Amino acid sequence: MRHNKKFNHLSRTADHRNAMLANMTISLIMHKRITTTLAKAKALKKYAEPLINRCKLEYNKTKEESTPNRRVVFRYLQNKEALKELFGPVAEKIGDRPGGYTRIIKLGYRLGDAAQTCFIELVDFDENMAKATKTAKKTRRSRRKSSEAQTEAPVATQEETAE
Repeated sequence: MRHNKKFNHLSRTADHRNAMLANMTISLIMHKRITTTLAKAKALKKYAEPLINRCKLEYNKTKEESTPNRRVVFRYLQNKEALKELFGPVAEKIGDRPGGYTRIIKLGYRLGDAAQTCFIELVDFDENMAKATKTAKKTRRSRRKSSEAQTEAPVATQEETAE
């Protein structure tokens, strides 16, 4: 049975897992995109998104002051440069986003051990996705033509039909 097993232990002790996730979060903040295995990326997403949400609250200045949030995030990351980056440019970009700050893109399988690899990246920092404009979807059964034809056709009033 899997009672009370809410996260993946990644075959590591608690201290090793926390250190690894903190280092991966620092790399994600500094480089905006990292390549890792799918299991680690999913664990990293659960670890990093609450910390990113803290910097968003500080940027919006709606709920809490900045100093306690900075101290809470520093307790997890222990890296001043990553903290400056997180509370600076990252907070500006994600200020209006309600959630979902990271994206996982699957790449395939690694040759050595057949582990599934993926990118994990900060959503607002991907230039390729931001440049892509969404085109209008074309459906096979468009009702627009029939609705335009109905509006252009003259509509008979009740007086004309009575005559």
